[in-house]
Amino acid sequence: MSWEPIDELVTAVKAGRISAVELVERSLKAIDENQSYHAIISVLKDNALTRARQIDQAVKNGEDLGVLAGVPFIAKDNFLVYGSDTTAASNILRGFAAPYQSSAINRLEAAGAICVAKANLDAFAHGASTENSDFFVTFNPHDKTRVPGGSSGGSAAAVALGMAPFALGTDTGGSIRQPASFCGVFGLKPTYGLVSRSGVVAMGSSLDCIGPLTNSAKDAAIVLDVISGRDKLDATTIDKDTAGYANTEASLLKGIKIGVVKEYMGDGVNDEVKLSIKRTIDSLAERGADIIEISLPSLPLALACYYIIAPAEVSSNLSRYDGVRYGYRDTEAPDLFDSYTKSRGHGFGKEAKRRIMIGTYVLSSGYYDAYYKKAQTVRTKLINEFSAAFDAVDYLAGPVFPTTAFKIGENVKNPLAMYLSDVMTVAANLAGVPSLSLPIAQDSHNLPIGLQLMAPQQRDRELLGLAMAVEELVK
Repeated sequence: MSWEPIDELVTAVKAGRISAVELVERSLKAIDENQSYHAIISVLKDNALTRARQIDQAVKNGEDLGVLAGVPFIAKDNFLVYGSDTTAASNILRGFAAPYQSSAINRLEAAGAICVAKANLDAFAHGASTENSDFFVTFNPHDKTRVPGGSSGGSAAAVALGMAPFALGTDTGGSIRQPASFCGVFGLKPTYGLVSRSGVVAMGSSLDCIGPLTNSAKDAAIVLDVISGRDKLDATTIDKDTAGYANTEASLLKGIKIGVVKEYMGDGVNDEVKLSIKRTIDSLAERGADIIEISLPSLPLALACYYIIAPAEVSSNLSRYDGVRYGYRDTEAPDLFDSYTKSRGHGFGKEAKRRIMIGTYVLSSGYYDAYYKKAQTVRTKLINEFSAAFDAVDYLAGPVFPTTAFKIGENVKNPLAMYLSDVMTVAANLAGVPSLSLPIAQDSHNLPIGLQLMAPQQRDRELLGLAMAVEELVK
């Protein structure tokens, strides 16, 4: 089931042609009909219907309604949302009821959007397949034998299956863009700090970004316009574009400079993926875009850099889960030390433990300089190389992932292979630049292929405009 564009849904609700209750019921029906894909952890049926009735009454009363009035959406289950548990798909948070709500959810609800469900993910967002969820694996909407990507796999699958017009995800090293590519939907990782992280379970605090998964760039722009901007609860937030994002239009392609990243088009990229990217780039060139090959020499180091910095921040952020204040607690422990070790030992899954151990190691005495400090030096070098590249071109382009969606279980026993799958997405997080994935083709197995586009920091509006122009080419 496909949804109409978000602005059309809102116009229909405000005009009384369709009710918010009808939209929520439509969403709930799609969730129920697609349970076998395991995209959803919990459904907020009663809360959603209550809120929908309030919006419908406001329409009858002639009240001024928000720009997302009556639109259902799904939140990744690492967003704190009233009326539901927030588990981050981890046993250690099973049954944890949010004491407050995330800023992004508050802003969406203030604009009239209605949260109908919480989506599955790799536990604590540690993964690229949703196979690290402590609850269940989500299936790819195009092939149930394959993964939907991760960590926002449930959110991407939910949008692809028509469960809601949009979903929220988080992206620390590609966790919005990669599942968007695998599931054939649009996914946006904004500039770091453009969307508040308050009320979202932290993974890597200097890398985490919040963004929408939608059916189009236009829908993503509308959602971004609502959730972006400064927030006193997150000191890293920045001002949104003074022109906003909702009124973004497709860019004129003539004369814009697009750099194709040399390191992303090498031998390791699947032939069908590479051909699809080249065809799209050629189409842009035919319409007047200047295509330039760009090299970022430190890109081969980005993955190693990321898997030092990210686990270090994971180790720090997960230290709060001690079985005392909230979360799972081992009741058989004879003393406080055993309570800590047994609660964390039983509550955390294998991947969380792996990242805690790596992160603690690289931060430990004697290894900090050898690993963490060097990784931060490489990160600075990457930032400088991105800055130099954007002096030469307006945008960067390449694949999101070397292949289309891989089989469930294919990489489970090889963590290194799973980590290597992030090779094309982590650099944007390290540099803090906006990046997105939009579907451009399907391979011979009818699996979606995504194009990755990147822009300089705080050029999210222009990036969305380019995405809209590309969408027109590949329709």
